[in-house]
Amino acid sequence: MRFRPCIDIHNGKVKQIVGGSLQDEGDKARTNFSSELDAAWYAARYRKDGLEGGHIILLNPVSSPYYEETRKQAVSALHAFPGGMHIGGGITAENAEYYLKEGASHVIVTSYVFRDAQIEWKRLKHLKDAVGKEHLVLDLSCRKKSGQYFIVTDRWQKFTDVVLNEEVLDQLADDCDEFLIHGVDVEGKSSGVETELVRMLAGWSRKPITYAGGIGSLEELERFRQISKGKLDYTIGSALDLFGGSIPYEMVSNDS
Repeated sequence: MRFRPCIDIHNGKVKQIVGGSLQDEGDKARTNFSSELDAAWYAARYRKDGLEGGHIILLNPVSSPYYEETRKQAVSALHAFPGGMHIGGGITAENAEYYLKEGASHVIVTSYVFRDAQIEWKRLKHLKDAVGKEHLVLDLSCRKKSGQYFIVTDRWQKFTDVVLNEEVLDQLADDCDEFLIHGVDVEGKSSGVETELVRMLAGWSRKPITYAGGIGSLEELERFRQISKGKLDYTIGSALDLFGGSIPYEMVSNDS
């Protein structure tokens, strides 16, 4: 179990948002924190502290007027920590290699490999052929509906028909290097982790998994450690003092 840092970029600025509030129309989101520091500053800090394997997420769609500014921020972060971070948001088989050349160790993909609410295996093969599975992280972030966790796409706004469970993890395990999974309904709320989801993920151990969502205090971090039995990596956003929260970055950065 180790801490994986994050850099979320929205409308050209490093932000922490409430995950379920993101809307492409009007580039809206409920914002917990907006930084005056750029993405490269955070990446350089993570590099200094030896925190490899964190993620940079572009939260604007390609169609957004803010997209290019957001992309430039993301690339500057890759340059500040070459080979040290993963990047996601609008990744396709066509542009994935570009981000690796700019310094990403992995690309993170969700929407590209889902079409008509199902896994598009041909697209996943295209990605593997483009960059190799050793550079691929599948983001299986999910939201609860009818008592089950469904994978969501398009910046967490669209439900797929795919339920996240151990069978799906088994199906995808040979096609990627890691999984990144946000509990979207608690993302950015510091209201506690998705307990049922964490337990299920911790019971599956074929690939590294990073969990995000709901860790809002040191007490909740310890609870996560117990529920996950130390088998999952984790990220903390809004609750971290680097992003205006109360959890000391220095404390969790030593957890890696």
